[in-house]
Amino acid sequence: MTGISVIVPTYNREKLLRRALDSVAGQSFCCDEIIVIDDGSSDDTGAVVSDFKAHCSVSVRYLFQENKGPAAARNLGIRESKHTVLAFLDSDDHWQKKKLEIQYAGFVKMPDSMISHTNERWLRRGQHLNQKKKHQPGNGDIFRHCLQLCAVGMSTVMVRKELFEQVGFFNEEYRCCEDYDMWIRTSCRYPFLLIDHPLTVKEGGRDDQVSYQYRIGMDKLRITAILELVQRQCLTSEQLQMAYEELRKKCLVYGKGCLKHGKNEEGEKYLDLAGWAEIKVNR
Repeated sequence: MTGISVIVPTYNREKLLRRALDSVAGQSFCCDEIIVIDDGSSDDTGAVVSDFKAHCSVSVRYLFQENKGPAAARNLGIRESKHTVLAFLDSDDHWQKKKLEIQYAGFVKMPDSMISHTNERWLRRGQHLNQKKKHQPGNGDIFRHCLQLCAVGMSTVMVRKELFEQVGFFNEEYRCCEDYDMWIRTSCRYPFLLIDHPLTVKEGGRDDQVSYQYRIGMDKLRITAILELVQRQCLTSEQLQMAYEELRKKCLVYGKGCLKHGKNEEGEKYLDLAGWAEIKVNR
């Protein structure tokens, strides 16, 4: 391993970005470069990064692109990164002081691991939020968990760059749920190493977050992600059964929701898809 690149995508978060960057610069174990990808911000993001760079001992690179969404921003960071280990941090989250130290040590101890994640502390509008049991991150084979929900916190992830040569980059067609799509594509091939410490602080409860802006269509996007994964023909027979079963469940929920809101044609379409998935499960 030849160092760590930290990738920080951001969009109009001048008031939160500096806290995220300071949490990287203040790590007990230094990274080798920080790449900030500005996804078309119209605020003073560039000035925030410039001021941070002037006071930071780590190499800081600022990349600007027209607004394309978080998937495209992360992909640019991945392509531009110079080191073999990558860590991701969303600009509204931040890290505990020993995050990189402890997580990197896990990679050293488990040299065959390709990807790891950590526990998180959740805050909503600055107040601590208890996680439900279903949101607790898992270790090892977490494919079933990843099918059920977005089981991996983006800001917790450390990965060997070569993994993206195997599973592909983030799907830039997804303006939301691009992380869900990535984790099901990854977890069907690789185990996830869990660092069982709350080393990441996740902030939520704001209407500028992608998960809030696209909350109505998230179920539909996850259904699409499962369908695309099935069509890749890369799953074992057991994984296929899991995928079809979760597809059936999600289509039933989404289809019934459409009917409830008067979207009869779309509702029937997804209920038919649920029936098709059930046939696949029972074969």
